[in-house]
This record gives sequence, C-alpha cells and structure tokens, in this order.
Amino acid sequence: MEPVSIPGFFEVGANRPFLLIGGPCVIESAELCREVAAGLKEICDRLGISYVFKASYDKANRTSLDAFRGPGQREGLRILADIRQDYGVPVVSDVHEVAQVAPAAEVLDLLQIPAFLCRQTDLLVVAAQTGKVVSLKKGQFVSPWDMRHAVAKINAVSRNRLLLMERGASFGYNNLVVDMRSLPVLRSFGCPVIYDATHSVQLPGGAGGSSGGQREFIPPLARAAVAAGIDGVFMEVHPEPGTALCDGPNSMPLAEVEALLTRLVAIHKLVQADLRAGV
Repeated sequence: MEPVSIPGFFEVGANRPFLLIGGPCVIESAELCREVAAGLKEICDRLGISYVFKASYDKANRTSLDAFRGPGQREGLRILADIRQDYGVPVVSDVHEVAQVAPAAEVLDLLQIPAFLCRQTDLLVVAAQTGKVVSLKKGQFVSPWDMRHAVAKINAVSRNRLLLMERGASFGYNNLVVDMRSLPVLRSFGCPVIYDATHSVQLPGGAGGSSGGQREFIPPLARAAVAAGIDGVFMEVHPEPGTALCDGPNSMPLAEVEALLTRLVAIHKLVQADLRAGV
C-alpha cells in the first residue's frame, strides 16, 4: 500500500505517523472551531501525530427537520479557510451533492463522503475529479467487502487519493456494532483505513428527534481498532459535549483526548513494529 499524500502537509499510511481527523461535528461558531483546532493541534504536535481539522458546514442528514445544520457552505468554508491558514492544518468537511464539490474543493484539503452516500456514483466521481483526497465512509448498510466497488469508482478517476473510513454497521434498530474484521478487509483494497471512533458509538435516531450515543465505549473500541492495524482515527471532539448542537452524546470531551491518543499512539507503534518484522 502506497501512502496517500495530503499536498503541503504530510502523508498517511503504512510507516507514516498516526493520523487524527478531529473537530466538532458541526460548525457551531468560528470561536468553537478555533478552540478545538488549537487544542487538538497542540496535542498532536506534542505526540507526533498528523492532524486534520474536521467540522461540517451543513449536516444535511440530521434526524429532525428542526435540528441544527450549521452555517451553510459559504460561511462554513470561510471559517474552515481561516482555520487552515491560522493553524497550519489541512481541513475536511462533508459534501452531500455534486454541486457542492467544486466550491468545497477550492478550500478543503480532503472531501468527505458521508456514509449514507458512499454508493452515489456521480458524487464519488466528481469528488475524485477534483484531485483532492477523498475521505470515504463505509455505509452502515454496506459490507466491508462490497466497498471495493466504491473504491473502484474513485480509483478509476484518481488513484492513490483515497482514505477509507469504518463507522460501524447497523445492528437492528437505533444501534450500531463494529466488526473489527472489517478493518483488514478495507485495508486489503490498498487504501489507508481510518476508524471513526465516535460515530461508531452513535445510536442513530435513538434519542427521539436526534441520535443518542455511548461515548464511554469510545476508548476501548478505538484501542481495539488501532490494534487491528489501522492508520488513524476520526473523532468528533467538543469542549462540552453536553451542550453540543450535534452528536453531543457520541462526542469526545476535548479534555480527555490527549490521554486516549497517548495510548493509541503507543499501540500503533507496537503494531507497526510487528508488521515490519512480519509478525
């Protein structure tokens, strides 16, 4: 597997530093984004971790019509551009429609395809045509081996520009389960694999008009995923998850991130050493 380059920043993949993609679920304000970006960058610099800031400018797949969606693409991209410039980190956000891709690609370093849209051929192809790195989430309804078709759609347009992300599979109603066997299957497609540690503990629609979550399971599942041989983690992070306007129940408190990342990096180093030794 060749590493994937995020131009101007770093490479992701085997024998490269561990990666964190993290930030608040949605852009609640520029001030919140700056607080989280500054905090996570400081932690990642201290631990030798590559860092990508993530926040959504429009959460188009909220459970309820009345749920907060964000500031919209124009204002959201302005905030993300400021984060990129002021903190010197690459930025990523979701694209939901073909029409959103071109303006998003002018600002973002990575284009994230939401899990619900992982089979939308036109969206995948147009995102790949930008030449940007595509961060593709595996749908909750898709088997890991069937993701090879989505990978093929992107690779047909732009090779070695793809990160695959595992975020759990539907397990009955309002519940997800993580099959750790999925991680090596996804990695067998030749792409770096990222584990979505916070959406994997989400309870979709489980709080009535919004999704619930079980954040107490973030650390053990993240440790297990890193031990399975992934290249990084995705985490929604908020200074006060109880007040978050989106995905608070499955967000990681900012104050607890460094302790978890310290353990994940230690596990990652052990696994990488075993892989190099052929263990």
